[in-house]
Amino acid sequence: MFTGLIVEMGSIVSLRRKSNRIVLSLKSQDVAASAKLGDSISVNGVCLTVVNKSNNCLSFDLSEETLKSSTLGILKAGDAVNLEPSLSPASKIGGHFVTGHVDGVGKILSNEPLGDMTRFTIHAPRYIMGFLVEKGSVAVDGISLTIVDVFKKGFTVVIIPHTAKLTTMGFKGPGDTVNIEADILGKYVVRFLDRYGNKDVRFAKLLLEKGYLS
Repeated sequence: MFTGLIVEMGSIVSLRRKSNRIVLSLKSQDVAASAKLGDSISVNGVCLTVVNKSNNCLSFDLSEETLKSSTLGILKAGDAVNLEPSLSPASKIGGHFVTGHVDGVGKILSNEPLGDMTRFTIHAPRYIMGFLVEKGSVAVDGISLTIVDVFKKGFTVVIIPHTAKLTTMGFKGPGDTVNIEADILGKYVVRFLDRYGNKDVRFAKLLLEKGYLS
């Protein structure tokens, strides 16, 4: 579990095919220094397990599902990636709960300056749009962001200078792809409504009466 608050940007060293998987290797400073074998690290929003560590270089195995559902497979040596270690009991939760299970890939349609900030318009697959709401949370390449507007085929977010400086969004533009993870709370709500249909109103009233909802 992560918060979507990026600790640093790492740099891709290589992507090598090994048997039925891809091995991704990257360099970092702070994240690599504290990482141990078996740790979970968010790499551009994808939860990966450290399988090898050598000084400031970390390696991860990428499954076919990861390659299909994210942008990691198109990375090349020298590319920057957003990194965040998993939560610990002492971690501050300043963003929102991010699982690292990317829902799909979106494409940046535009980035417009708003004073010293930047508004990004991002196209997202239809199956993701059903989970997004205005003023709700979304993870874009692992970054916890607040959705400004939602339209039929995408959404907008605003990036502040601090985020632009410390993450890959600072140099991304139209045509670039990004990993998108919808807020897990929204997924459970949609699943609940889909499963119970018209029963949800009666069930919600019962939960209210029992004090489970407020």
